[in-house]
Amino acid sequence: MRLSISSMAMGLSATFAALATAMPGSTAHLDKRYTEKRNGVNYNVFEHAGTSSKLSYVHNSGICETTAGVNQYSGYISVGNNMNMFFWFFEARHSPTTAPLAAWFNGGPGCSSMIGLFQENGPCQFYNGSSEPSLNPYSFNNFANMLYIDQPVGVGFSYGNDSVDSTVSAAPQVWALLQSFYTQFPQYESRDFGIFTESYGGHYGPEFASYIQVQNAQIAAKNISGEPINLVAVGINNGWFDAKTQYRAYVDYSANNSYNQILSPSQYAEYMDTFDSDCAPAVDACYGGGDQSDDACSKAQDTCTEDIENAIISGADFDPYDVRQPEDDPYPPGQYTGYLAKQSVMDAIGAQTQFTECPTAAFNKFSSTGDNTRSFLSTLSAVVQSGVQVLVWAGDADWICNHMGVAAVADSVDFAGADEFRSKDLQAYKVNGKETGRYKTVGNFTYLQVYAAGHEVPYYQPETALQVFTQTMQKKGITST
Repeated sequence: MRLSISSMAMGLSATFAALATAMPGSTAHLDKRYTEKRNGVNYNVFEHAGTSSKLSYVHNSGICETTAGVNQYSGYISVGNNMNMFFWFFEARHSPTTAPLAAWFNGGPGCSSMIGLFQENGPCQFYNGSSEPSLNPYSFNNFANMLYIDQPVGVGFSYGNDSVDSTVSAAPQVWALLQSFYTQFPQYESRDFGIFTESYGGHYGPEFASYIQVQNAQIAAKNISGEPINLVAVGINNGWFDAKTQYRAYVDYSANNSYNQILSPSQYAEYMDTFDSDCAPAVDACYGGGDQSDDACSKAQDTCTEDIENAIISGADFDPYDVRQPEDDPYPPGQYTGYLAKQSVMDAIGAQTQFTECPTAAFNKFSSTGDNTRSFLSTLSAVVQSGVQVLVWAGDADWICNHMGVAAVADSVDFAGADEFRSKDLQAYKVNGKETGRYKTVGNFTYLQVYAAGHEVPYYQPETALQVFTQTMQKKGITST
């Protein structure tokens, strides 16, 4: 969640039992299947010799998803030497054997996807101040099989050696995890696959999608071994895509949003002058020359954060993730972190390390390379051009990745329908006849502004979020109901 301020009715146990002999090219006496007790947790373990991957999981922990007959798996997939990435997988509540597969990534950089699972779109949430979760009727697994991933290593429940210091270096580890997941769960190999993410997901979403497409091409050319991933959809809410566009939007939104006038007209003029004289040239230096050097991009991040972002935040009392809330009353509430700290819960889901929501170590590594300032607009454009269904959406009460900046990014996407998209007016988006936002679609690209929603859109507008998710995963532009 932090940005600068910082995602089967059939028995999978049976599948694992048959995997060594059923999977083409595997050799039964080289693959290993066994149970293992580690720090008091009993794991089912599968080691696949062909990919040198290892999956350690617990089955049906009873945590979060309590719908009868819906399986869940949680634990670790190795993505390298002592690099253990935590995953939590929930079957679809309906038709899991044919439902698509989607992965959810929270942002940061370096924030756990347990945020999305417990506060946004997972099978359970904490309601009315309760310290125990209850079933979420608008969970994304109403429609899709959902895989939540803590990445990079060191974030959330993931642990071990962390070599990731940028979005580009994170992508291969995510691809390796998905390859390991398919190896252990081969029934998902041919399913439609979607990437959904938020916040720093404006970096993650385009880059992870692009990397998957590059690897698919390499697999098709027989240059590498692996399973092609049938990527059909990418959804990014309140994303951080392009620093120059979105630092400027901090100033515009602070003066012109409909909820909270943070800047007076004179302050607006002063901050815009500062943006033009300090922030914009620093970002141009990062973008310039095609090199995007670490030093130039880190300097731009420091300059714009200090002169624009932090200066505006420190000068007013508001929550940057929901401008309707005061700074000292962050929203949504975070009971889930205390819940995940319970040893009984950790043992049940197979967690081997204490939960850390947004550890500074991961964030600092990204900051050291200036990754925040690097633009992923061209990568987003390439993904749209490839024909994947792409949704860019934003809650309009969020400041940190506000809808004005996201809309400006959307209007800058380069694809065949770009001119038509830019000139198109927003129209009402309705859920069961109620208007909950404004949107426009051209071809396979959609922008949506969601009313009365902060940074974590599915928390504020769960019914809208589920409808939007479902329609996008169906490989079509969103439409009112």
